[in-house]
Amino acid sequence: MKFLKAFWKRLKSPSKVAAGIVLFLGFSGGLLFWGAFNTGMEMTNTEEFCSGCHAPIVAEIQETIHWSNRSGVRAICSDCHVPHNWTDKIIRKVQASKELFAHYVLDTIGTEEKFQARRGHLAEREWARLKANDSLECRNCHEFDFMDFSEQGQRSVQQHSTALASGEKTCVDCHKGIAHRLPDMEGVEGWQ
Repeated sequence: MKFLKAFWKRLKSPSKVAAGIVLFLGFSGGLLFWGAFNTGMEMTNTEEFCSGCHAPIVAEIQETIHWSNRSGVRAICSDCHVPHNWTDKIIRKVQASKELFAHYVLDTIGTEEKFQARRGHLAEREWARLKANDSLECRNCHEFDFMDFSEQGQRSVQQHSTALASGEKTCVDCHKGIAHRLPDMEGVEGWQ
């Protein structure tokens, strides 16, 4: 008991030891928080996490070039739907929190029928997000400066060297449905 009183007295009086302990505890707490936060962020970037709500989408991507291709490079959900740099990733995760609320609390896509009914709306929202950020997630892997136009078809070369290079268009303008089947957009306002 005497030790605790002496320890507490030492902490209460301004001293180098007290300041050192406070700094150490703050630093340790910060490290623990950062580690737990980052671990949680990375856990929400796995296919297992995504398939908890989007199982049909995860299954259908297995039929695309993003799943299996001649180069052996495989994209997972977070490669296309979560920015890679930290600040943009945090912003996207905050935006996604309302999606989790809609799924778990409001049950908007809890069944295959509910998901298919909202799929057009969800696709439109994701395309608008990609358009607004100049297809940032696409460009994480597909960098325009390194495209080999000699390996592309004539139509692709024309589009990539004009509209894409000038900034008039972004990847998602032409490549909707590249990794997922296009939803039935009949009746969706503004769909051309």
